[in-house]
Amino acid sequence: MLQLKKPKQQAEASDRQVRATVEAMLEDIGQRGETAVSELALKFDNWQGDFVLSAQKKQKLIDSVPDAVKQDIEFAFQQVYRFAEAQRDSLQSFEVETHPGVTLGQRVLPVQCAGCYVPGGRYAHAASAIMSVATAKAAGVPSVVAASPPRGAAIDAAVCYAMDLAGADMILEMGGVHAVASMALGLFTGKPADIIVGPGNAYVAEAKRILFGQVGIDVFAGPTESAIIADDSADAMTIAVDLTSQAEHGVNSPVWLFTTSQALAEHVAELMPKVAADMPNADVVNQAWRDYGETIVCDSREEVVAVSDRYASEHLQVMAADLEWWKQHLNNYGSLFLGEGSTVTHGDKCSGTNHILPTKRAGLTWSNFLIHPS
Repeated sequence: MLQLKKPKQQAEASDRQVRATVEAMLEDIGQRGETAVSELALKFDNWQGDFVLSAQKKQKLIDSVPDAVKQDIEFAFQQVYRFAEAQRDSLQSFEVETHPGVTLGQRVLPVQCAGCYVPGGRYAHAASAIMSVATAKAAGVPSVVAASPPRGAAIDAAVCYAMDLAGADMILEMGGVHAVASMALGLFTGKPADIIVGPGNAYVAEAKRILFGQVGIDVFAGPTESAIIADDSADAMTIAVDLTSQAEHGVNSPVWLFTTSQALAEHVAELMPKVAADMPNADVVNQAWRDYGETIVCDSREEVVAVSDRYASEHLQVMAADLEWWKQHLNNYGSLFLGEGSTVTHGDKCSGTNHILPTKRAGLTWSNFLIHPS
């Protein structure tokens, strides 16, 4: 095994800094409640208005969304809701008599209130609104509070439409750690969440991790991770495009290439800055690739599997011969995309499987989804 490219940054030091910051914020919110949240909203979002989105303002935002965008959101909603229903139906209540006179059972019940976090910093994530809110509603959760950071005078209009379409009962114009804490504690809504779900930046993910136990969480869903497995049959340009499309999420979004071909790895490395240069946020892509990108050349596909399973990436795409072999042997990932035509960019947003996925090696124990072209 040869590691052609190593990350410049070590995640552990950054994690410690994030943890200390989030702990201090949560302690302050725990002590001072809504006052502390209001101060944090002013500091981070320059926000001084009401946090609970009114029906009138919500309708104005929805009316501003173009019909074509609404149609796209509706398609994604139908796909995600249908898959969520299938997941729900796969969970069965049952009773079994384990010994004469001893009857044991399992009941599958929804929580009473879910808090759904929808990112909105660098990009507004309408798809994340669907993934979280629609899934909660498919599970039968009676009360769903959704939160997303304001972008100027309001949350993103498309995000608002997606939240409403998916069935959010209350919407908070609020983001970051203070939004997670507010949903957990029921601040401004009077509805403490039983579970907090949704992806977010490192600070949002850490807030969920710290609050776990006080409330439930779905997964540790921090900054996006994406890995590609490739052999010498793969196209280097396609790999470079797919890696950059994930690195653009943020400067701390790692992208990894695991391959059995050194020549392919070297070609991809040459292409990465050229592909990034054609993107509107080349600086973000280049920094993510420089600081967190990795390329590992393995001696066999079995060694690739061992490396990939150790990284347990959030998104894992396979561009190699014998896709069935890879499907049978890979174990640890958030979502698996088989084949060059099964891209993370498209499959992650509207195929139907949920894109709220585990990061930071949490894929060792949490959700596995499979996506492949028909």
